[in-house]
Amino acid sequence: MFEHLDVFVKRLEELDQKLYDPATAGDRELFAALMKERSELEPIVAAYRAYRRAEAELQDARELLTESQDRAFREMAQEEIRIQEERLAAGAEELKLLLLPKDPNDEKNVVVEIRGGTGGEEAALFAYDLYRMYQAYAESRGWRTEIVNLNETELGGFKEVSFLVDGAGAYSRLKYESGVHRVQRVPETETQGRIHTSAATVAVLPEAEDVEVDIDPKDLQIDTFRSSGAGGQHINKTSSAIRITHLPTGTVVECQDERSQYKNKDKAMKVLRARLLAAEQEKAHEKEAQDRRSQVGSGDRSQRIRTYNFPQSRVTDHRIGLTLYKLEEILSGALDQLIDPLIAADRAAQLESQE
Repeated sequence: MFEHLDVFVKRLEELDQKLYDPATAGDRELFAALMKERSELEPIVAAYRAYRRAEAELQDARELLTESQDRAFREMAQEEIRIQEERLAAGAEELKLLLLPKDPNDEKNVVVEIRGGTGGEEAALFAYDLYRMYQAYAESRGWRTEIVNLNETELGGFKEVSFLVDGAGAYSRLKYESGVHRVQRVPETETQGRIHTSAATVAVLPEAEDVEVDIDPKDLQIDTFRSSGAGGQHINKTSSAIRITHLPTGTVVECQDERSQYKNKDKAMKVLRARLLAAEQEKAHEKEAQDRRSQVGSGDRSQRIRTYNFPQSRVTDHRIGLTLYKLEEILSGALDQLIDPLIAADRAAQLESQE
């Protein structure tokens, strides 16, 4: 099954030689590219070498079993055969997972957009809770977050918020958060103790490089205005806030978080490029998305993916039927309890589709 993987071993050896070459070390761009390739190959080669070792040791144990007449030696050989067969099976599964096609966006930073949906003020307060959850999760993984645009309500909720998440593998984990998040709880303004249901939408977009999205400056309408916010927050006396309209698509991005007009424009352009890239990829993969619509990680923002039930302290992810009674933990940023099973289910679905 894995007879062609020797090419990976040879390539890793070539990379190691090149990385030790002083000429390579002097070229920062080349060195970074080779290191990236090496980091992708190393786990595959390590797993393959372990697989081949298990094959060799299994062969040795079978020969011992065939050749020896000693009862103790035969029992030892039989136990060794069992151990190595288990290692081979586990190694084969690990290699299958490592050889799955990689999402080219997985290592990218992301733009996260949260909007309060049905439910008015309660939906806006829930959007704020989601923002705090992602902020805490990013912090736990050592990622940096930076607000791009924020539209607050008088009660401290978020009608909408856009923010950047900068960190290794951010998209590979946060991409599973795209969709409709539903909340069931008793609002503070509810006098009769009735549970209300409201929702917020989350969009997770991979940050686009300049080379991936070609934007003609002539296609942009850039307007400046004064920042504004509820309760007098984020208000500047100068027109530092930026609104960029991409005329061919009608995409509008605002950024008013920074006092510097230049910084706001830079952030807004990052979001615009991410949105345009996401639109292009969605169009290009429309058929694939249709084929996988019922699978994990489809990124369909109209799909209800999760319910947060406060009275029961329950969180349910509807894509994999997982329910955890750890609402407070999850809202405090312990998202790996949901994301790890989602990744496992996604990989299982990919393996099944390749068989």
